[in-house]
Amino acid sequence: MNSFKNRLTQAQEQRLLALDAWHQTLQNCSLRMECPDAYHEDLLRQADEMDRLGIVNWEEWRDLRIEADQAYLRAVAGGDYH
Repeated sequence: MNSFKNRLTQAQEQRLLALDAWHQTLQNCSLRMECPDAYHEDLLRQADEMDRLGIVNWEEWRDLRIEADQAYLRAVAGGDYH
């Protein structure tokens, strides 16, 4: 089988892991419900760190922050309780 010959580069793997961690935080319902401020700050911190490390470009960083802001607004509006 040749399916594993073209593995991901280290940078590609780092990118996938970082984005996966960000999305896992985004889906963390218990943190979102218990402390929306910490939830939002963690999402922003992760997005900023990915930008600092060059894992995401400016547009991707902006989109992550917009998605984090929208999730925060839903959390403080009680979206998980409806």
